[in-house]
Amino acid sequence: MSDRTTYLVLPGYQSSGPAHWQSRWEAADPAFVRVEQADWEHPDPEDWVARVDAAVGAAAAAGPVVLVAHSLGCATVARWAAAAPAERTAAVRGALLVAPADIDHADVPPLLGFRPVALPRLPFPSVVVSSSDDPWVTPDRARHFAAAWGSRYVEPGAYGHLNSDSGLGDWPEGRELLAGL
Repeated sequence: MSDRTTYLVLPGYQSSGPAHWQSRWEAADPAFVRVEQADWEHPDPEDWVARVDAAVGAAAAAGPVVLVAHSLGCATVARWAAAAPAERTAAVRGALLVAPADIDHADVPPLLGFRPVALPRLPFPSVVVSSSDDPWVTPDRARHFAAAWGSRYVEPGAYGHLNSDSGLGDWPEGRELLAGL
């Protein structure tokens, strides 16, 4: 096994377009690998979790794994970690959980299968990053997720959903948070 870390990129509902910081990180560094889902428009929680599990298993064979999740990807990480065997979660060195969508309060039919958000403590270090004006989660609910998951909480200011519309570009502050894991 090598010491090269694989950063598994876990986009949310409808994936992350080319201007999204996740896509930019992937384009800039081959260590960032997107976990592709069968259907980004009609997400199936069991399928999404299974794909995360398979990706972690494959990446762990080569070295350490770090999860880089956005929005529904955060809920997927929490759901996966709650159900995965300890030997699988032990391969994960940390998780950057950005803009966790509060699907428990979102009225978006394709996302209802992800309810309720899994809240067990994550078995690896993590950071939850949430904007003060995210339309998908209130600051109080984001802090609740962070506390339940045992994550450090970071609120960078008013940046909306911390996506391509937020004007983050390559989001160097996010890379610094990732490096701190």
